[in-house]
Amino acid sequence: MKTVTTPATYGDRHPGARPTRLVSAAAALTILSACSAPPVQPSTPSVPLSAAFAQAGSAAAAAQAFDGAWWAGYGDPVLTALVEASLAANQDVAIALQRVAQARAGRDAAASRLWPTVGVQAFASHSGSGLPQAVKQGMPDTRALRAGVDVAWEIDLAGGVRAARDAAQADAGAAAAGVQGARLLVASEVARQYFVLRSAEERLRIVQALAAAQRETAARVASRLREGEASAFDLDRARAEAGALDAQVPPLRTLVGTSQTRLAVLLGRNPSARVVDENAGFAWPAVREIGAGQPSELLRRRPDLIAAESRVAAETLRGAEARAQYWPKLFLSALFGREDLRLNALDLAPVHFSNVALAFAMPVFNAGRIDAGIRAQSARADEALLVWQKAVLVAVQEVEDSLLVRTQEAERAAALSSTVDHRRRSLQRAQSLQREGQIDLLVLLDVQRSVLSSELTLADSRLHQVLADVQLYKALGGGLEPTRAGSAMTYFAERASQ
Repeated sequence: MKTVTTPATYGDRHPGARPTRLVSAAAALTILSACSAPPVQPSTPSVPLSAAFAQAGSAAAAAQAFDGAWWAGYGDPVLTALVEASLAANQDVAIALQRVAQARAGRDAAASRLWPTVGVQAFASHSGSGLPQAVKQGMPDTRALRAGVDVAWEIDLAGGVRAARDAAQADAGAAAAGVQGARLLVASEVARQYFVLRSAEERLRIVQALAAAQRETAARVASRLREGEASAFDLDRARAEAGALDAQVPPLRTLVGTSQTRLAVLLGRNPSARVVDENAGFAWPAVREIGAGQPSELLRRRPDLIAAESRVAAETLRGAEARAQYWPKLFLSALFGREDLRLNALDLAPVHFSNVALAFAMPVFNAGRIDAGIRAQSARADEALLVWQKAVLVAVQEVEDSLLVRTQEAERAAALSSTVDHRRRSLQRAQSLQREGQIDLLVLLDVQRSVLSSELTLADSRLHQVLADVQLYKALGGGLEPTRAGSAMTYFAERASQ
């Protein structure tokens, strides 16, 4: 790129020099730069949002959704302690905090370009020789001491530096939202793994109890076989059923173990140490209503959407920074100092010196490099906008799916609970009839299998129901109060809600 440069230099070396022209020039250029950059208008998203969620009932719409510590609502002190410990020690949250520190440092570095750079310099030299005094008149011994203050400033005439600063501020806002997103993911994953652990323990107890009962049945069949009241076929069938139940135990123990290690990692602890003790009296939390609010509120509540919104603002501002390359650039530099010079034995009086320069640069021909940079940045801004719009649609989908799962799992759990009650009563009657010899063993085994299947299915339904609650809180943004992103450019949520 070729530039047209017009430097203007003002210098003097007399003691009475004053930097009045520098101050006047700087003030004028500052006023000019503040008025030159037009405001940046980000693109307007087009995301179709309904007034309410389709799967939200009237009770859910009226319920309170803004519960920051939503995990405490389950009334389980173990779960509450696990989530709070994970938020304090989780590695992903710590990594997100470091990203915030990096983004804020980048913001401060970008903002520093708006201010002059001030430095100090010092110089000392001594030159001597053993020449006769007559010769030294032409080649004197010298000693020079020099110190000064150096000032350099790029005047932000086109607003590109301010746009870069605001883009860095938007990046810092996105990083801050990333911390909230990491906390939400960690809290929801801890709750998920905790309930998976409790479900696996419950199913393990069911299978072990039924396997023990089945072994007792096989022992009774063996006794009856010795008395000639049962056949070898009945004994093999009973032992096969007991073996099938025993085969379900190892996978459930594996699930219990893996849930423990995952919880340990989420809490930042040693995976080899047990994190949660078994609770044989664990009771599933009661179903509660969760307010879904309006779809437009997700844009101000979900950390990932706030972060995506900030990224759109950042890329839009960087587009303004790229366009500012068309504008002229002004560079101001100044040097003020004091010099003490000695020639042979003669001390010259200390003198002040100054040097002020103003440079002007403007692109004339660069083979389309600036245009290419603008097009590339415009494409990045459009990409960020599309990513944001897709994230909004996915967020609404997650809420709708969670609401649907909650509704259907509640109906399924009610039907399964009734089925389990009836089959347990039928098992009691079948056991009595089998002991009295009124039914054969095959009928009893069929009833036992039906009870096992119903109990395991009910336990699975309860797990899916509470996991749907956790997923709904996660999809809603963790129950956080609606907030705004840090950048002043991110007002898309307000537009979309209108």
